[in-house]
Amino acid sequence: MFRLDGKKAIITGGGGGIGSAIAHGFVELGADLALLDRDITNAEKVSTDLKKEFPVKVLAIEVDVCSPKDVEKAVDSFMAVFGQVDILVNCHGIGQWVASEEMAEEDWRRMIDINLNGVFFMCQAVGRHMIKNGQGKIVNIASMSGTIVNTPQSQAHYNASKAGVIMLTKSLAAEWAKHDIQVNSVSPGYTLTKMVTQFLKDQPQYKRDWESRTPMGRLATPSDIVGPVVFLASEASRYVTGHDLIVDGGYTIW
Repeated sequence: MFRLDGKKAIITGGGGGIGSAIAHGFVELGADLALLDRDITNAEKVSTDLKKEFPVKVLAIEVDVCSPKDVEKAVDSFMAVFGQVDILVNCHGIGQWVASEEMAEEDWRRMIDINLNGVFFMCQAVGRHMIKNGQGKIVNIASMSGTIVNTPQSQAHYNASKAGVIMLTKSLAAEWAKHDIQVNSVSPGYTLTKMVTQFLKDQPQYKRDWESRTPMGRLATPSDIVGPVVFLASEASRYVTGHDLIVDGGYTIW
């Protein structure tokens, strides 16, 4: 039920830590896929590495998710090669810490544009093809920050964007269930991506604080997010839609 043989998948943010880990998990289970990323260099590197290790088709496609026209162009490029799209994972996103009273307008707009608008534009463009095909799986990577307010850092715009992704997920699930399209989200807790790991080298007190607030006593690695995404992208979750799966080591239960 968890195999993805013959499935054609799109992963945005595919050159990043979590996105590349998901891509590795997908191809290991038999999927062909495209890595969509604004940083095409990273996406191409991941694509090359995957093709060396697995006998599947992997593409890297450059995209600006904030531009509906660019999204349509990228999805058209995918369809020209694969002919169908079975799975979409929206894994792109940015983060920033800034006090709300000091936040610049461009910081707010950029956060919402990438983290929320970009998810909608991707869902819309891919969803049209899934509707024509009468089936599909969409997994949006949200965050536990869409459910809780993080502390001690200030990130109201990030929290709001991820809460928006969760509600967008539920809304699309309701609209597209009649087309046999399941739309769900995965909300990671603090995850040791390359960017976070670099930050914690300079601010180790945050790592100690986050770990002390996590019942499992550690932060996630990108590989910890793969299994939950595979579940929601596979036939194992065929009766699951509109669900937000929090993967946080128990952080939000306290």
